[in-house]
Amino acid sequence: MVGGARRILSSVVASQLDTHAKYGGVVPELASREHLRAIVPVVAEALAQAGCGYSGLGAVAVTSGPGLVGSLLVGLTFAKALSFAHNLPLIAVNHIEGHIHAVMLEAESTGRPVEFPALALVVSGGHTHLFEVREGPHYRLLGKTRDDAAGEAFDKVAKLLGFGYPGGPVIDRLAPHGDPHAVRFTLARMKGNPLDFSFSGLKTAVLRWTQQRDLTAEIEARRALLRSNPRPSAEDWLAVTPPATLGLLASFQRTVIEELLRRASVCAGQIAARSLLVSGGVACNSGLRAAARALPLACPVHFPSPGLSTDNAAMIAAAAFGKLERGELSDYALMARANLPLA
Repeated sequence: MVGGARRILSSVVASQLDTHAKYGGVVPELASREHLRAIVPVVAEALAQAGCGYSGLGAVAVTSGPGLVGSLLVGLTFAKALSFAHNLPLIAVNHIEGHIHAVMLEAESTGRPVEFPALALVVSGGHTHLFEVREGPHYRLLGKTRDDAAGEAFDKVAKLLGFGYPGGPVIDRLAPHGDPHAVRFTLARMKGNPLDFSFSGLKTAVLRWTQQRDLTAEIEARRALLRSNPRPSAEDWLAVTPPATLGLLASFQRTVIEELLRRASVCAGQIAARSLLVSGGVACNSGLRAAARALPLACPVHFPSPGLSTDNAAMIAAAAFGKLERGELSDYALMARANLPLA
């Protein structure tokens, strides 16, 4: 990245989906090993695409948490080595803050900068949070999931029904083919903070729906499809998914989106938000994008492009820019933290 308009010079992502798909989810030890294997060639490719060497860098930014400790340690160790070897400032970035800055980076580049105070809905496989964001930037946590994150609920439901991992994109592709009101799910009512989320009850309701029906044959048909074709098309999935299950998927997705946006709408009014930012891997969901843009809000809704919605290094660099300007640097005692609050 460069200053001024803050444009991205390169963005290289090493996907681990094929590695973890056979296990139905992320295996922490394998994730660490894949990070270790990929980090050197990924950094080399990023520098080549940007047309610069280490001498052209102004700092090294690295995610210190939250996340899987093993994977975080690979990045931290490599970043510290780069910082030391090339005498570059080291900047620690919170992963969630990176997702927020992915939206702000692209909003600025399109000439529609984010106005403050803003409400940030960060929703992914590991996180579902609502933050008030003010200039500085300053963050105030307003709500969070008490159990499964929204993306995690998508993946677990998809795995239960034989759609494999990651399941969120598959459900999103199939949901438009089903009746979103076919299955009635109860919305979560939270004691304490009403702005918190919970998706475990919804996941259990899907399980109960499947237990009341004999889906053994159709689930096995989908698993057989995955064994023969690791990347089925929507048409392939539709051939082995009856209308009742499509209705379940559509109803599940509609309920998750309603849970997310119902609380986001309340929060936006409470803080008089001038912008709503939706980021994280689930921000790629087409149903969520359409529903959020249809909200009767008094502020614009900002989404990152799909490439900056899922985890990437550009968003970490975007969050680090301001820290570098403010002199918020780290030393080599920086540690990985699986649970790192954003404050």
